[in-house]
Order: sequence, then C-alpha cells, then structure tokens
Amino acid sequence: MDIVEFIRSHTLPSLVKFALGMMVIYGVPLLSRRVGLPGIVGLLLSGIVIGPHGLGIFGQQRPTVDFLADLGKLLLMFAAGLEIDLAQFRQAQGKSITFGLMTTGVPLVLGTTVGLVFGYGTIASIVIGSLLASHTLLALPVVARYGAHRREPIIITVGATVLSDTLSLVVFAVCVSTYESGFSVAAVTKQLVEIAVFVPFVLLVLSRLGACALKKVEAEEAAYFALMFGIMAMAGVLAQLINLPGIVGAFLAGLAVNASVHDRPAKEKLEFFGNSFFIPIFFCVTGFLIDPVVLVQTLMGNFTLAAAIIVALIAGKWIAAEMVGRTFKYPAAARLTMWSLTLPQVAATLAATLVAFNTFDPLRQRLIDHRMFNVVLVLVLTTATLGPVLTERFAPRMRADCSANKGENT
Repeated sequence: MDIVEFIRSHTLPSLVKFALGMMVIYGVPLLSRRVGLPGIVGLLLSGIVIGPHGLGIFGQQRPTVDFLADLGKLLLMFAAGLEIDLAQFRQAQGKSITFGLMTTGVPLVLGTTVGLVFGYGTIASIVIGSLLASHTLLALPVVARYGAHRREPIIITVGATVLSDTLSLVVFAVCVSTYESGFSVAAVTKQLVEIAVFVPFVLLVLSRLGACALKKVEAEEAAYFALMFGIMAMAGVLAQLINLPGIVGAFLAGLAVNASVHDRPAKEKLEFFGNSFFIPIFFCVTGFLIDPVVLVQTLMGNFTLAAAIIVALIAGKWIAAEMVGRTFKYPAAARLTMWSLTLPQVAATLAATLVAFNTFDPLRQRLIDHRMFNVVLVLVLTTATLGPVLTERFAPRMRADCSANKGENT
C-alpha cells in the first residue's frame, strides 16, 4: 500500500484535520508568493492535493468544511460591499450597469455560438453561454493588498459582478424551466418581479433596519460583530429563496450597511477574520471539486471543445473590459485588471453547472452531458488559476497609471 492509499484509508482525528487545515491556510500562500504565484492559486492547488481526488484528508462528506467555505464565499462579497466608497459608487452606477451588461452579454453570445457549433441544442447552447456570463471575484483580495480596491475601475467591476451573476442566472433559470416543462411566461415574469422587489428591499429596507439595530449595539463590539454576520446571512438566504446566488445578497447587504459600519473596529475585525480564515477555506474547498485525472482525460479527448470554451470566455471578458475601459478612458492597467478580475468561473458557474447536469427533459436527456460537464471543470481550473495570476501582474500598475485618471483616488 503506497502512502496515498494509506492516508486515504485512515480517518484522521478532527483536531488533526483542523491543524492541517490551519497549516495550509497559513503556509501555502507564503510559499506560493515565494515561487511567484498568487496565494489564491496556491490554495486552489492545495485543495486538489488534500481534497477527495487527492489525499482525501477531509473525506467525501465534510458538511462543516463546506459550510465554512460557503461563509467565506459570502464574506468575500460582503466585504467587497463594505469597502466600496459609496459616494464614488453612486457616481459610477451607470458605468457599473454598462460594464455589467457587456461582461454578461458578450461571453453569453460567444458561449452560445460555441455550443451550437459543437452540435448542442439551442437551449443547451444558451445554458453554456450563461455559464460563461457570470464570474467570481477570486482575485479581489489581491487588488485590496495593492491598495487599488477603492479605484473606480475596481468599484464598477464589483458592481458589475452583481448584475452579471443576476442576469446570467435569470437566463439560466428560464432555460432550465423551459427544458424541463416547456416555456412559461408566468415563471419568467415571477422571477423578474422577485428580483425587482428584492434589490430595493435589501438596499432600502434592510439598510434602515440594519442601521437601527447596529446603532443600538454600537457600545457592544461583540454584539456588533455578530449582528453584521447575521445581516449578511439573512440577505444571502433571501437571495437564495428567489433562485439567486447568496453572493448577490451578501454584496447588496454590504452596500446596505456600508455607511453604518464605516470606520467601526468591528468592521475591521470582521474583514480580518474573513481574510485570515473563512475566505482561504473557500479557495481551498474550491480545489476539492477538481479531479486532476478527469481534467487530463477531458483535455485529451475533447481538447477542441475545451479550447473553444476557454477562448470564448477569455475573449468575451476581454472585449467587454476593453470596450468599456476605453469608453470611460481608463488606462491600460485598469482595463487589464478589470479583465483579469472577471475571468474566474467558480461560484455561480459551478453551482449552475451542477444543476444543469442534473436537469432532464421528459425523455430523460440531460440538459448538459458528461462531456460538457468535464469541460466546465477544465474551465474552472484554468480561469481560477489564470485570473489571479494576471491580477497579480496588472493590479500593481494601477497605483501609478490610475492616479492621473479623473475621479480616481491618489
């Protein structure tokens, strides 16, 4: 029995698993930077090694770890909402909408075209396009580390993420319901009405209720800290109730209480806690989903399809960032950073892919087949690695290049 089989066949005590997890969270980012890789990439790769397709240290069923990763995903977007300069965000709302529409629409069209060219049906092809339309801001901590997270190009990119995830999932939801039981105007109308009610509710109603509750416990830092967690979780749950990803609700919740928690010590501690514990767990657990053997087999057997999907995603996100960036006269470093931030396909893409794979028509045909499912996994690993690496390269240039841009912080 080799060492891998020995480790996989033995269940480690819970405290040993915890200690190993803490060693990974602390040590891997440091080692990654020493060899020129972003810490995020190191955590993703370490997730492959220690995950169920590698050493299997945490086992096949790991509800606690998965829950902590879900919290990390929510905290990533909640913190993004808290960090936004509201005055600048209000000024850039139109730009966020513009970029959101572009970074959703262009990859959607290109992905749908690829699906049709490779023989998929119309609904399946649109689903493939919708999977490319969303993105996960994996490299946002990289931008924050270089002090560029308050610059306008980053602010509109974060805002565009909410619109992108929402639009892509609306398209996806319509396709799923149509594939299962035929097109329904009532179902589409219901989804759109729910979104139209949800967003103002979080930004207006929840913001006032949250501000009032936070003010009452502002003298109790522990209660303040716990209440912020609760507000984030509530918004995430409400988003999921209307078939939107929890990250959309978490980001909107961060915006909603942004002004109330500004410069509060509990806010800084929440961000520290998230960045040092929950968010690294999210990155690591994302690596658990990737089977390196399947990736190699997919690349060998369906290389042309995988390459076409990856090129469609990279080109689509680049076209959107380049067109919007040039329209708003952002320097090259800002445009490239916007592009690299929108490359990673992780949270919403994985969730939607799993749903599509398990969706059947009345004849028991899958919405997307095994081939496309594995291709999406290749896409996830490729973009989750490429996005942070490129962000690590482009973000430092923004400090110099963006300082002369009108409306930017210096």
